[in-house]
Amino acid sequence: MLSNIDWSEVGAALDAKGFAQVSGVLPPDICQQLIAGYTDSGYRKTVVMARHRYGLGEYRYFDYPLPNVVENLRQAVYPHLVPVANRWMQQLNIAREFPPSLDALLAQCRAQGQCKATPLILKYGQGGFNTLHQDIYGEVYFPLQVVFMLNNPRTDFGGGEFVLTQQTPRAQSAARVFNLGLGDMLIFATRFRPVKTARGFSRSPMKHGVSEVHWGHRHTLGVIFHDALS
Repeated sequence: MLSNIDWSEVGAALDAKGFAQVSGVLPPDICQQLIAGYTDSGYRKTVVMARHRYGLGEYRYFDYPLPNVVENLRQAVYPHLVPVANRWMQQLNIAREFPPSLDALLAQCRAQGQCKATPLILKYGQGGFNTLHQDIYGEVYFPLQVVFMLNNPRTDFGGGEFVLTQQTPRAQSAARVFNLGLGDMLIFATRFRPVKTARGFSRSPMKHGVSEVHWGHRHTLGVIFHDALS
């Protein structure tokens, strides 16, 4: 699934824009397997968005042990993103260096009391949407995360674009809208990214959400690399 990705190209896109889209990473059968498993046990928490004014829809956090496909994706993608994450920390003069393995990052999370799994499935029906937000969950957080589209937007739903906003220093916020295809992967900044300025680099805050689904059903897999307090 990940062997044909040019990770140097992905890293260059993340540096330049704060996101990188890769088409057709998950095969259709894996996407369907993840959707079908939404009603299974093996989740630690279900969140109904409307109750918290997060939007309209719901999402479920997996519990440990994660399903094999989710665990393998999380373990395999993380090392490719570490060089970007550490480069961003250096550019922003943040005294943090992320370890080369996901297990080492999760050990840092546990030391801060962050022991809850964060990968999740998000589900939207007609009228569903997700307000702009950031997925932090605790003191330890990784500056990049990933979403995978599990439905076919041509046949399963309409609308429901992924929305990414960036607040540029001393300028208005900019929004980007992504029409992700079946199995597509989008990597994006969790909280902020470095932006070159006349005096070096500045933090450019970023948030993400989902626009209104006009018809059908939309599911995505979110892969967050740090764990949560609760």
